[in-house]
Amino acid sequence: MFRRILIVASAFVGLSCLMQGNGPERGPLRLTLKRSVELALSPEGSAKIQVANEGIKQAKARSAEARSALLPNLQGSVGQEETMQSLSKLGLQALHLPFNLHIPSTVGPYPVMDVRATASQSVFNFSAIRRFQAARAGVGAAQSEEKSAEDQVVFQVAHAYLAALRAGAELDTVKANMVLAEALLKQAEHQKDIGTGTAIEVTRAQVQLSAEKQRHLMVANEYRKANLQLLRAVGLNLDTEVELLDKLTYVAVDAMTLDKAKETAFSSRSDLQSQEEREKSAKLSGSAAKMERLPSVLSFADYGTIGEGLNTSLLPTRTYGFAVLIPVFDGGRQDAERAAAESQAREQVVRTNDMREQIELEIRLALDSLQSAEEEVKVGEEGLRLAEAELTQARRRYEAGVSSSLEVTDAQTRLERARDNQVLALYNHNVARFDLGQATGTIRSMIQ
Repeated sequence: MFRRILIVASAFVGLSCLMQGNGPERGPLRLTLKRSVELALSPEGSAKIQVANEGIKQAKARSAEARSALLPNLQGSVGQEETMQSLSKLGLQALHLPFNLHIPSTVGPYPVMDVRATASQSVFNFSAIRRFQAARAGVGAAQSEEKSAEDQVVFQVAHAYLAALRAGAELDTVKANMVLAEALLKQAEHQKDIGTGTAIEVTRAQVQLSAEKQRHLMVANEYRKANLQLLRAVGLNLDTEVELLDKLTYVAVDAMTLDKAKETAFSSRSDLQSQEEREKSAKLSGSAAKMERLPSVLSFADYGTIGEGLNTSLLPTRTYGFAVLIPVFDGGRQDAERAAAESQAREQVVRTNDMREQIELEIRLALDSLQSAEEEVKVGEEGLRLAEAELTQARRRYEAGVSSSLEVTDAQTRLERARDNQVLALYNHNVARFDLGQATGTIRSMIQ
């Protein structure tokens, strides 16, 4: 009995805590770059992916519509009508019949019931076949566009994540600068207390600390903006609190020649594949417009019963045969359609060639940026090492009383600049790395 009472009391206390909001609070959403990309590519993620999916559905619907011209067409009908005919309008009043027979002016009304099934089938229609092939090429283009949209989303998320990492690294740098400025202020106050420093040196250190605090406010605001941009790129609620698990580091990239990069891009870029499919579809549409001048063969048949109604016997009737349709003159419609289709095909050829040239330009720019960024990283690391050594020596000289605080302030400023340069160099290198991945169509393989 005691154990039962204890269990009930514990459950009551736990329920009360939950109702009062004292339960465990959820922490921030922990995001890596790979996880961010997965969320963006999910069905509930980026709007571009959803739009691309709808484009595939529309292309498949157009393909099914074009295929319907090649499939049998079957219809059924049931009709019941009351008919009255005017014989005088048919010219029967002028007939001379023997025995003075009289022809009434009207006949009816009489009932007519018709139950009928009608079928038709295209036997040879090369234009319809070409239009179906063009529609299928459109489906392939839509599928490639979906892959291209996914690559663009990955690229945007990667850039947004890098921007957030850069903002976070700059915030850490400013915090480190504030810690350094506070330490230098204490050193200046100590030097003044022991008689080897002056009040102006203390004031100078206070000004430097105030400037770092001001910069901290601005960098913190930029950090919040970068996080909001990342949430928007991923497709998350803007109220979500995130914690980035990756760090802004140097990642080596295998050397790649221009020819190898172009070969990889031309075989991997989804947007180029989509454009090639559009070019193929346009050429097939042009071929379909030309083939409209060719004869086409159509078979048809219908079967049904006709009579006065269900209470009387219905007589079966049927019709079947085939027809050869030969276009003769249509007022210039076919010529206009053919000219428009040929123009669209030439337009797509120009677009394909232009995209290839644009891809080559993107590859060249990305390779140059990557090479420059690698040099920036090396120079930034060396500059940071030298700036740290300079500040250490300046503080020792100032503490020993052989130099003024101006030397320390100058060294402090150069160290802050070196830290900023290192963060910027790492950011530029990662951006150039992802730019090259986007240009060659291999950006997904870079997200680990």
